[in-house]
Amino acid sequence: MEDLVESILDYIRADYTDYAIMINGEWGSGKTHFWNNKIRNKIESMQLNGKSYTTIYMSLYGISNLEEISKKIFMETTQLMDKNLRKFMNSRGQETIPEYAKTGIDMANFFGVSQNSNKLDYADFFATDDKVLCFDDLERANVDVIDILGYINNFVEHDHIKTIIICNEKELSTKLKSSNLEMKTFIATYLLDKQNELNKSDKPMVEKIQDKIEHVFDKANDYERIKEKLIGETFEYAPKFDYIINGILMRYENNPELIRFLRENTKLIINTFHRSGTRNLRILKHALNDFKKVYEMVNKAYPNTNYRVLQTMLIFTIAVSFEIKAGKITKEKFININNNEEYKALLVSSRILMDNRQFYIKEFDNNYYYNFKSEYRFFKFIEYYVRTRIFDMKIFKDNMETIRKTVDTGELPAYKRLLTEEYWKISDDEFNIVIEEILEDIKSGKIKLIDTVKIFAYFSYFSRKGLIQYDLKILKAIFFNGMNISSLTSEYCDNVEEELDKIAIEEVAEDMEEVLKHFNVLNEQLLDKKYKEKADEVMKFIPMKMEQFYEMFDKECVNIPILKYYDPNQFFQRLSCASNEDIVLIKEKLLDRSEKYTKELEPETRNIKLLKQVIDEYIKTKVPTIKNVMLKDFANSLEYILSKYKTGFLVKKEEKIEE
Repeated sequence: MEDLVESILDYIRADYTDYAIMINGEWGSGKTHFWNNKIRNKIESMQLNGKSYTTIYMSLYGISNLEEISKKIFMETTQLMDKNLRKFMNSRGQETIPEYAKTGIDMANFFGVSQNSNKLDYADFFATDDKVLCFDDLERANVDVIDILGYINNFVEHDHIKTIIICNEKELSTKLKSSNLEMKTFIATYLLDKQNELNKSDKPMVEKIQDKIEHVFDKANDYERIKEKLIGETFEYAPKFDYIINGILMRYENNPELIRFLRENTKLIINTFHRSGTRNLRILKHALNDFKKVYEMVNKAYPNTNYRVLQTMLIFTIAVSFEIKAGKITKEKFININNNEEYKALLVSSRILMDNRQFYIKEFDNNYYYNFKSEYRFFKFIEYYVRTRIFDMKIFKDNMETIRKTVDTGELPAYKRLLTEEYWKISDDEFNIVIEEILEDIKSGKIKLIDTVKIFAYFSYFSRKGLIQYDLKILKAIFFNGMNISSLTSEYCDNVEEELDKIAIEEVAEDMEEVLKHFNVLNEQLLDKKYKEKADEVMKFIPMKMEQFYEMFDKECVNIPILKYYDPNQFFQRLSCASNEDIVLIKEKLLDRSEKYTKELEPETRNIKLLKQVIDEYIKTKVPTIKNVMLKDFANSLEYILSKYKTGFLVKKEEKIEE
């Protein structure tokens, strides 16, 4: 880095120059910091031929016309020539004018409220051999870069002012190619059409248009031509990040515990930074600020947190920050991962089954946790904080309680270790203990139904490999009985295939078919139980709370056969007490859903027949009233619905015959 500084100073020392120099580097890599802290001071402290240099720095960020650059140069120059201002700055030991102060001085001068009683010294104003211009953020200007470079060339070629341009040429190149792309595409297509090239199949259309755009609008070549004329040397800014990161950590010196932890883990920070594949120090600074919040909250609420967990939190905070803020992924990649167990389950399925859907998660883990062993590697509260800027205390407490009960205290249940870790990570000394503990949980039905099925796949595999001394018939009996007990407290699983995909066994035995068959029977029973509870819940609102009924029915019952799970006699009792208007509305909702979801609602057929019979029996002996007429109409609608279900049934039978 000192060699780069000296090379830049050699340019300043040269007696005569008719070219500028460029400092090229990636966004956030610290180029501006390098100018302010390494270059500017050294230039202004130089004495050459009895004169000292004055630096004039301008960021071109957001500049929309060349006149704005002229104004900036004028304001910077006149402020630096203000003797009273210089005297004040010297008394304060201040070397640069803060941006906020510049704004105030500019406005004061504009309104004639200047405290500089000295008239403008035109000798100083016209002097050019003691000025050094620095133009930063060239690629972020809203003016054509060719125009800006032509403007700067006036100072360099005619006035021979030492000029330094700071930019990111990679982004500059992208900007040159992508500007006015719609207009360029339109004109290129028009020209190809005029040249009868559009209909030829010698080359893909996209490639033809791209070639024509580059031929007609070759701004990149214009840039190279003017750069060759203007820029004498281009220096690549590739800082030594170890040194810079130590400087970044200095900002936490007032927090003794945090700075000690960060300094102890400097190598971890640097490694994670390098693995991000960027040189963006700005994102790293933001990430460390985020970790400061994380560290302080964890130490305050959970002071005895495992040191390894804190290290992993540091890696994860930096990693997620770079993945999201560097634009490498969309924020949605992590949204559906709710906890560490789900994260590890995805890793298992992606590694064993080569599941491309989870390819990114596998790459993320392999990259950032390379050679770093940790059982807890995903922190939802950190991911949520980085993604939304909200520190959610509920998610934080949920995560930390899980860590406290598992990673920190070693209380992770054996079956969860089997389902969330690669089984080969269990040591030989622990393996038999883990197996026995899992079997006890299976026998007592403590493990939910779908997890019991997954665990059987492992046990079957272990038995065939001779890792456990249990006969498969005995294992099946244990698991079948355990599944029966578990089904009493388990909930219906609606994503069976997705859950079974998480089994990290390459060879699934045929004996799984029997277990799956038994599971499907129990799972269907759980579905019936779920819908029965749902039916009782929604029907209780008839006739007294109809608004709640309609809301719940529309949201949760439109496409499920809810009438299958509710007694027709009870339904009629509630219906007959409802208002005439509600009877009509319920009828219309039943008709509408039968049209849209005929196949899904066919299981209701039996209860709809019974309901129709109950209504027919009731109105048979009743004198006509509006309500009775509405009920008769309701029964006729049920007849129509039944005909729809029969039609659907016939279609299904015909489809099966054709197959």
